[in-house]
Amino acid sequence: MMNRLSTAERARVAQALCEGNSIRATCRMTGVAKGTVLRLLVDLGTACADYQDAVLRGLPCTQIQCDEIWTFIGAKERHVRREDRGFLDRGDVWTWTAICPDTKLVPSWLVGKRDEEYALAFMDDLASRMAGRVQLSTDGLRAYIGAVDLAFGGDVDFGMMVKVYGNAAGDDTRYSPPQVIGAKREVRSGNPDKAMISTYAVERQNLTMRMQMRRFTRLTNAFSKKYANLDAAVALHFMHYNFARPHGSLGGRTPAMAAGVSRYRWSIEEIVGLLAHQEPASTRPRQVT
Repeated sequence: MMNRLSTAERARVAQALCEGNSIRATCRMTGVAKGTVLRLLVDLGTACADYQDAVLRGLPCTQIQCDEIWTFIGAKERHVRREDRGFLDRGDVWTWTAICPDTKLVPSWLVGKRDEEYALAFMDDLASRMAGRVQLSTDGLRAYIGAVDLAFGGDVDFGMMVKVYGNAAGDDTRYSPPQVIGAKREVRSGNPDKAMISTYAVERQNLTMRMQMRRFTRLTNAFSKKYANLDAAVALHFMHYNFARPHGSLGGRTPAMAAGVSRYRWSIEEIVGLLAHQEPASTRPRQVT
């Protein structure tokens, strides 16, 4: 049982998950039962989400880049029965992410569908965390346009990096995105520095997510089976990334330290310690989405 695990045992499980291991690999490495690992993941992920929601406020960021990264729950969209489509527990899902390219901090993320509703929810959350006006860069997804205007109310310098893709040809492109043959910068609102409109940092963060979370790896059988598990894994990942993992470009500091959110680098034991003040997710009323 999870409540019988010591702090050291919980830390070993959390460390294994944060280093990109699957649930079953974590079980083999730590000797902890699968059900216990999953309960720990959900409860700890909930604690990490609540903590970051509280402290990632009034951030001094001047630039933000946003993107969406794909994965799936249960089955890819094309294999989902028609009556099961549209639900978060089945089919394609996207994780909306924002990053400050200066501090490397990820202040906001959202796991859901890739549509106007989730774009607005994501932008509302992001806007609420900024201390002042920012320059915002996104890809060419049209859902951003209305969402940014509604969330920031015009108090933003917004530009898009619109990529032009070539046509996929042959089996060599089946499991990879089509080749980018060009890109153009578009000013959407405010007065952004056109030379600074970019998504390079957030796209690099996408790679970090795929490397550090086994369920995001392409061509894997370690995909998520429940939305709650995926949502918790993402929250735990960003807690570890923001507060515990030093970034090479920051001189050994973590993104949270660079942004002035934390004075020191957290240990994995301190992250696990968030559970001491957290109501177990299994006892909470289920959110209907």
